[in-house]
Amino acid sequence: MIDRFAWPWFFVLLAVLPVLVALWSRPKRRPAALYSATSRAGAVGSGWRARLVWVPGAVRLLALTLLIGALARPQAINAEKQTKTEGIAIQLVVDRSRSMDEPGTLDGQRMTRLDAAKKVVADFITGGEDGLNGREGDLIGLIVFGTYADTLCPLVREHTALLEILKGVEIPLLQSEGGTAIGDALALAAARLRSAEDEIARARKARDETFEIKSKAIVLLTDGENTAGQLRPLEAAQLAKDWGIRVYIIGIRGGASQVIGGLRVNIGQQVNERELGRVAELTGGRFWGVDNLASLPEVYREIDELEKTEISVDEHTEYEERFMPLAIAAFALIGVELLLRTTVLRRLP
Repeated sequence: MIDRFAWPWFFVLLAVLPVLVALWSRPKRRPAALYSATSRAGAVGSGWRARLVWVPGAVRLLALTLLIGALARPQAINAEKQTKTEGIAIQLVVDRSRSMDEPGTLDGQRMTRLDAAKKVVADFITGGEDGLNGREGDLIGLIVFGTYADTLCPLVREHTALLEILKGVEIPLLQSEGGTAIGDALALAAARLRSAEDEIARARKARDETFEIKSKAIVLLTDGENTAGQLRPLEAAQLAKDWGIRVYIIGIRGGASQVIGGLRVNIGQQVNERELGRVAELTGGRFWGVDNLASLPEVYREIDELEKTEISVDEHTEYEERFMPLAIAAFALIGVELLLRTTVLRRLP
């Protein structure tokens, strides 16, 4: 297959071919024939050789056409595109303690804090009406925590299963799961991200992938302070810092509430903004304190802007010369013409 001609200006020579045909067809002065009875020679008529006298000229014309095509350097294009994604490895960490069952309003709809968090996190992953662009190509995992921290979805680049798992997150029914293990959740998320680079390296080697982790981040949402688990948030933050992981934290203010005497009164744990702010600052991240659920999309938009994924396309193009078949065919036809002119279709002067 021919994709292009490197020197197409050689096709201008095709305009010369009609001139050559005219020159070849021009009558030549016939020599006198020394024959005693020309009337008898005329009665012989013309044979098949005379009827094919034009063939050598046609063969020569075709040979010159092919030769011009070869001079124009026909080429085949072999282009290779390689997409290289420098993505973000993001560990989403969502509080599902009992206080996350508190009601609120998001986009004009009444829902719990957990349901609002699930909706905004899903929009953060896929993109949505809140101005979120989505995280296509990023490595994303999901960890939830109450009294204990659990990995619900490992770090994945295909987010369909992750979104289905996110939909199924619920408040634990057991009273023992009512705590808030922020420190343990942060430590688990940091450990998952630390091992992600090794997993990606193995996958890239096995499937020739070109995904590279540009940076690692934890995005944690909670509405309380650390009341359970083995590690304090600052201890987990030190691990994240040592492993080059930024921590972004969203704290929903207000804690839990209860109706007393017809009035809803805030009780229980509140977000420890000072401690969580220090956690984020230590790792190079940021802390946001929000008073209502309607502020969550704006916070996730800011995180979306802070953590950008880069996709570059490297294109390598090679040109394969295809003039040789045309050149061989042209010279072969020239040989055929010479053979015809000197054998079966030779002409006497």
